[in-house]
Parts: sequence; structure tokens; C-alpha cells
Amino acid sequence: MRDGIYKKKLEDLLAVCRKNLRSVNEDLIRRSFQFSLEAHKNNVRASGDPFFNHPYEVALVVAKEIPLDDVSVASALMHDVVEDTEFTIKDIRHEFGDTIADIVDGATKISDIFRSHEVTQAENYRKMLLSMVNDIRVMLLKFADRLHNMRTLEYLPDEKQIRLAKETLDIYAPFAHRFGLAKIKWELEDLSFKYLHPVEYEEIAHKLKSKRKERESYIKKFIQPIEKRMKEEGMKFEMEGRPKHFFSIFNKMKARSKPFDEIYDLFAVRAILDTENSNDCFTAYGVLTSIYMPIPERFKNYISVPKKNGYQSIHATVIGPDGRMVEVQIRTRAMHEVAEKGVAAHWKYKENLNTLDEELENWITWVRDIFDHAEDETPAKQLMESFKLTLYQDEIYLFTPKGELRILPKGATPVDFAYAVHSNIGDHCLSAKVNGKIVSLNHQLRSGDQIEIITSKNQTPKPDWEKFVITHKAKQHIRKWVKDEERKEVNSGKEIWEKRSKKMKLHINDDDLLEILREMKFSDLKDFFIRIHRADIDPDKIVKEIDQKMKHPPAEGIKDEKTEGLFNKFLTTARNITGGITLFGSHDKFLHSYAKCCNPIPGDEIVGFVTKGDGIKIHLKSCHNFISMALNEPQRVVEVGWPPTDAGEYSAAIYLRGEDHSGMLNDITHSISSYQNTNIRAVKIDVQSQIFEGTIIISVKNKEHLERIIEKLRKIDGIIKADRMIE
Repeated sequence: MRDGIYKKKLEDLLAVCRKNLRSVNEDLIRRSFQFSLEAHKNNVRASGDPFFNHPYEVALVVAKEIPLDDVSVASALMHDVVEDTEFTIKDIRHEFGDTIADIVDGATKISDIFRSHEVTQAENYRKMLLSMVNDIRVMLLKFADRLHNMRTLEYLPDEKQIRLAKETLDIYAPFAHRFGLAKIKWELEDLSFKYLHPVEYEEIAHKLKSKRKERESYIKKFIQPIEKRMKEEGMKFEMEGRPKHFFSIFNKMKARSKPFDEIYDLFAVRAILDTENSNDCFTAYGVLTSIYMPIPERFKNYISVPKKNGYQSIHATVIGPDGRMVEVQIRTRAMHEVAEKGVAAHWKYKENLNTLDEELENWITWVRDIFDHAEDETPAKQLMESFKLTLYQDEIYLFTPKGELRILPKGATPVDFAYAVHSNIGDHCLSAKVNGKIVSLNHQLRSGDQIEIITSKNQTPKPDWEKFVITHKAKQHIRKWVKDEERKEVNSGKEIWEKRSKKMKLHINDDDLLEILREMKFSDLKDFFIRIHRADIDPDKIVKEIDQKMKHPPAEGIKDEKTEGLFNKFLTTARNITGGITLFGSHDKFLHSYAKCCNPIPGDEIVGFVTKGDGIKIHLKSCHNFISMALNEPQRVVEVGWPPTDAGEYSAAIYLRGEDHSGMLNDITHSISSYQNTNIRAVKIDVQSQIFEGTIIISVKNKEHLERIIEKLRKIDGIIKADRMIE
């Protein structure tokens, strides 16, 4: 019975190979099948199935979804032999030769990298890239391996599910994107999303399913007139509509801070033409736009200018029936194969599969450059962000005046180019000529540009450069230079200050100094010392001001009016403001306002302080300003309380500190606005050395509302601190 099952599996695999591969060495497939089956005969997966089922399914993926050659299929069948059985690479080399042994060895080494759980280290990425350089099929095999593991992730413990899903989203999906494996990239993202955000995944799945009939009906209505016109033109084609992928929809919801029901472009229509003439795609686009109104700014021509991974297609968005926006992709059958299978489709017809495509080889060199120029103190997360950015970005080809090629990310500037040539040229970059014409340093370069960098020994990196450069190498050098210069300025300013204050016999510690400086609108001591160094302020004048403040502190509270009879006067004239605050347990409505120094909200312990003209100021009991005033004039303190219910909204400030990375602000605003539609009133964020610090003012109903928001913010990856700001 068992032999019969495996005999059928082998025949099924051979049938798939015959259908998808240009040539098949059936003897090689049979021998590798039997070798793997025998090697894994005592192994069982977490699901309880025989372990051999896994390499078999991986081989099917390689034969069907990433079809390269029979060597890849044979390697897939044996990719786990060295890891999980008593057989060695020597055994495989002896039985199957060097090529298959090297592919299996490369796949095993990548697995070892991930097993260490230290894949975020730059050195481990180098190892993975080196494995790819030897034979690109190593990485394609790992895509197939990971894809099957993700499809069967349900059988693993929760902790391992989360780790593998995060690893897949962070590393495998971006790599699949760079290799042009769109179909596999989407599935890896959706499967990762399913385990990392199960609630959101199920919500999107349910809503897409519930609207399936409505969606299918709309797509049919949209496609009908296009099909009719294209048939009249004598075109052969296939049209299909599909919902966008779950992870893509989730990202749209986050980016736009909108619920599912307010995301309208949930599906795309694709026209695949049975033609070898790419001009037919433009004819089809003409048909489309003669029926539906196009949105010009959302037109992309990837046919004339393909993406660097070979992707070609026309992307257009039009206004369909009922005023709904519909995205349409138009491509030939051959383009579709490249779009779905990426590098696999490119290499399908190449004679020498061991040779990397020149573009990919250049890209690998570029990625290596990131790690070669990473500083020792560079945070691993910052390095990984830069690396993942390069995976997703398209490249442009640029030339030096001597015709030497440099590959940079799309959107690169002359400063990025200067640093790519040499760090010393970047540091002293004064101006640039692009194709013989002087351009600004933030000018965005285009593929094919020839760039001449003009340097000056007196020129040094400017902090503003970091705002427009996009390469990791440029950012790293600019940050280092600015940080070193800033350190010198702070030390110089501090030395000047200490000499002046010592000369004028001012004795004050850093904490007290900082408190006074903040009143004088300095952000911190560093800012203060830098401004002294730059002669923006006179330290002697500041010393005198501080000395005066210390000798004559300002009076707190109300000193210009006797308080006798104040309450009677107040109670008879100030009942004209609503708001629900109770005085002495009474529910009468009194003129009152909330102190801006502590911004109390329902749920806080509060107290009132009678003022001149503003009625009662409501403070937190712990407010430093209130405590100071109460000590001076205790007779002005009144007992107040919140009403049992209050539908009002109150301002609250949240202090945030964390690691700055792409999408962080979106994550923060989405976390806030997605909870009870919380309104964000103001945002102030400053970034220094990849650490951001700032304040967000929001409207809340009560203390519990605010605490839930803070809890959500603390869960965001990269947030170091999230606290309510009182003063």
C-alpha cells in the first residue's frame, strides 16, 4: 500500500516536470526521489505526517510555481537530507555530483543562519548573499521551502508560528519581491499576516467573503463593454478580476487610517493578451479609456520602462460604473509569466543557470555595500530598515565622467552618488553637474545620467543633507559627521558657560539649570551649549538672568486681591458655565476652566483653585503648580468632583520616544485613531540620531480612554516610552 502511494507521488511529480520544464532527466528525478524517501523514512513532521511529504511538496512548488530545471527539483527533494538525517554533503556529492551538492549545501547554510535566530545580524546576511552568488537556485529553493512551511504553520506551537511569520514578512517576502516572484510574495505576506494579526485577518476575510457576489457582479458589469470592444478589434485575451491581497488591504487601512468599509479600491482587473506584440497592450489601454475615464496620475507604463526585476505591465486606474475607482493591469501572456514567476521565467530559457544575471549581480554588490559601510554602533533595527528598503526599491543606472557604472536606488541624489563613489568625495561634495548642467544637491537623478561631482576641501556635510539622501551609506556618513561636530560644539559651549558662571559666582546644578532654561524656551542643555558656542546668545546675560530668578522667585497664585468674601462673590456671579464639575457636592454649574499645566480629565483626582476672572481652575491634586499656590493661599482651595456621567471631550498630552523608522508615524496615528475614533489635535515630533521624541495632543473622554490609548502605543514595535504628560 505504502509503495503504491509513493509510486503515484513520483509519477505525479514527473508529470508536473514534463509539463513545466523545458527538459527532464527522469532518471535524476527518480533517483533523488528514492534517496530522499529512504533518508527520511524514520522522520515525522509536527503534523504527524511522514517527513518526506515536506521535501516532496517543496519539489512540486519548484516544478510548478518556480519552474527552473530538473536539477532544482532534485535538489528540492533532498534539501533537508543533510539537516535531518545521517547522510552528509559528501554522500550527495558522491551520488549526484557537485552542482546538486552545492545547492543543497547552500540551502542548509541558509537554514543554519535562520536557526540561530540572529538573522538580523549583518554578517548572516552576507552569508546568505554569498550562497546566492554561487547559484541563484539556492534562494529559489528556500522560497519554495518557506512557502510550504507557511502553508502548514498551523501544526506548530504559537511561539514558533509568530517567529516564522515575522521572519517571513521581514526577509522572505522582500526577497521574493526583488526576485520578481509576485505570486509567492503575496502568499507569503498573507500567510504571515494571518498569524501575526489573526483578528484583522479574519475580519478582512469575512468581509471580502460576504461581499463576493456583489464584487463579482460589479466586475462582470465593468468588464463586459471592454470585452465586447476588444473582440471587435480582433484581440485574443483573458480578463479576470480579483480582490486585492489581505495584507495589501490591511496596509491601505493603516496608511489611510480608515476602516475596511471606506477602502474602495479593493480589487483589480487584469487583461492578459495572447500576443507577442507589446504594442497591443497600448491598443487595449486605448479601448479601456474610450469606455471609462482614466485618472492620469495613476498611469504607469512598465512596458516601455520595465522594473529591474523584469516586470512589465501597464497599470491604469479608471472611474468605473457607479463612480468607483478600478485598477486595471494590461500585459501579454509572456509578461504575465514574468510577473508571476519573476527570475524563474527569465532563467527558464537560459543555457547556463549557474551564471547570475548581470542586473542581479550588481544588485547583490549594492546590498553588500550597505553592510560593508555600517558603523559598529549602528542599531541592528536601523540597519535592517535600510536593507529592506533596498529590497523594495527599484534601481537606476548612473555613470561617472569616465563612464564607470554605479547602481543606486530610484530617487537618489548627487550626494548619494558622491558617497557611492567614495566617502571622502561625499564629505566634500560642493555641487554637481548632471549631463553637463549644474544641478542642486537634492536633484533626483534618472537612469542613464552622467554625474560629475565638484568638491571643495572647505565643504563639509550639512545636517539638511540627511533629509533628501536615500542611501544608507550617505545617511550613515552624514549622521556620523553631524554627531561628531555637534559633540565638539556642546563641549566648547559647556566650557564657555562653566567659565562665565564660575567667574560670576553662580552656583547651580544641571537639573535646576535645565528647569530655568526651559522657562527661557531652550529645549535642553545641549541646545543651550550649542547656542553659546555659536555666539547666538550672550552667556553673561543669561548668568545675570538666572541669578535674578534664583534670588527673586516669582510669586505664585493671586497676590493682588484680598480673598475675604471671595467665595460669596464668586458663587453669586459665576454660575453661567456648564460642564458638570461639582462644588462641595453641589450640582450647580459654576464658571470653571481646566488648568493647562496639568490638563485633568475625568477619572483623575482633582481640586479647584479660585482665580481672578477665570472662576475655578481645575487642577490635578498632584499638580506642582497647584501645590505651590495652595501652600501660599490655602483659603482659595475648593473641593470639586467629576459628575457621574460626562459626554464631553478633554485634551490630553502623550509623551512618546522611540526608534524612528519608515511607517512609524502611520503606526502611531493608526493606533490612536482606530480606538473609539479618537481625534488627534496636534503632533510635534523631533528626530535625532534615528531616535524620535515628541508630544501628541488627543481628545479623550476620560482617564480610562487615555490609558487604553497609551497601552496600544506601548505595543508598537520600536516605541521606547509612551506616557501621559502632566507638566
